Amino acid sequence: MNKILGIGSRIDHPEYGKGVVTNVTAKMYWVTFIDRGLETIDVADTFEVIEAAEDEVDTVSFYEVEKSLRDILKKWSDVSEIVPIADKYRGGTMILKPKDISLSDKEIPIETFFHKIVMLRDRLRVMEQKINSSKNLDDQEKVDLQQYITRCYGSLTTFNVLFKNNSQNFKGDSSKK
Repeated sequence: MNKILGIGSRIDHPEYGKGVVTNVTAKMYWVTFIDRGLETIDVADTFEVIEAAEDEVDTVSFYEVEKSLRDILKKWSDVSEIVPIADKYRGGTMILKPKDISLSDKEIPIETFFHKIVMLRDRLRVMEQKINSSKNLDDQEKVDLQQYITRCYGSLTTFNVLFKNNSQNFKGDSSKK
């Protein structure tokens, strides 16, 4: 097996002509040819190497890979953005105290409660996207469902005090009726 060419290598392909390798995998080269534009060719294809560039194993930075993975996860799952809790509540406890003093209090770490609120917000956002992109709902049905979601956001504005960044707060229908 021949050594894999690196990005920037120049080749002359019998069918496509002269070009420069712009991306590499273990099995394929992406080559931008002068006369044909971008083509993918098998690494085992027959071609003349005009100038071989060093094979750079890490041609994509870790940051670019991480960002791409984050974007994919956001798009295809309910993984949420990092939403910080307000500093004054970090490490705090939420206490639910029943009226009946013979019953015990329920203590919940505020971070646990906050995480559930953020997940609820993110699932509402996904629901909005699914409604807006639905091909089975007509425009009026989309508007009606969107209004319910907006009212849900409005009901959750009480919890905005927990968010460190105001830009991540719940926003309901601000119009006065």
